[in-house]
Amino acid sequence: MAENILSLNNIRKSFGTLDVLKDISISVDQGEVVSIIGSSGSGKSTLLRCATFLETIDSGEILYLGQKAAETKNGKAEYARDLKQFRSCFGLVFQNFNLFPHYSVMKNLMDAPVSVMKRSPAEVREEAVRLLKKMGLESKANAYPCQLSGGQQQRVAIARALVMNPKILFFDEPTSALDPELTGEVLKVIKELAEEKMTMVIVTHEMAFARAVSDRVIFMDGGVIVEQGHPEMVLGNPSEERTRQFLRNYQRG
Repeated sequence: MAENILSLNNIRKSFGTLDVLKDISISVDQGEVVSIIGSSGSGKSTLLRCATFLETIDSGEILYLGQKAAETKNGKAEYARDLKQFRSCFGLVFQNFNLFPHYSVMKNLMDAPVSVMKRSPAEVREEAVRLLKKMGLESKANAYPCQLSGGQQQRVAIARALVMNPKILFFDEPTSALDPELTGEVLKVIKELAEEKMTMVIVTHEMAFARAVSDRVIFMDGGVIVEQGHPEMVLGNPSEERTRQFLRNYQRG
């Protein structure tokens, strides 16, 4: 049986009077690729930000590898004292790359494993070279982010997440800042990772891509999960009217 990597149980999150996540529960097993779709403002990115501790949940619990990173006590969420061990479980790839502009590509990859994880620089460099080759960027090790296309920067960001050896990768709309022709090269890399059974949660607007790579698709609307299941079912034959309406609007757009 596949190991459970992530469990988000009964997650609630509000900003002021706006309830953004309303009692959301998601579980992701090792090797599973889960795509989250939905209109802007449905809570998709906030869910990812809660899962990666960039936002503090109001209530619920977050578990990585069966260990509690956050749980609700006396009506409010409390986090584990040492979140560092939980942060080492995941990598996060943002839509805007978030590379350090004053670091070369190689230093972007090596900085966290060496300074945070205290790994051997020689070992990390070897791993970084291997990952850049995998991304088709071996010639760009000494380049700076401003010298790269958006698609190249996003592939560096993926390599930077992978060099930390995470158990799960989160992607927050990884292609939304890219031109259509650059989108393909990033999706190709993610597809290869899916074929290698990398555990991933992908917030995306790319429906054909979600259908091709996912084991499960989750449709969110208004802070709740409306429907989830096999991509052919959710995207090809949805049971909920709200999902059908979203897909109709999406295809029209």
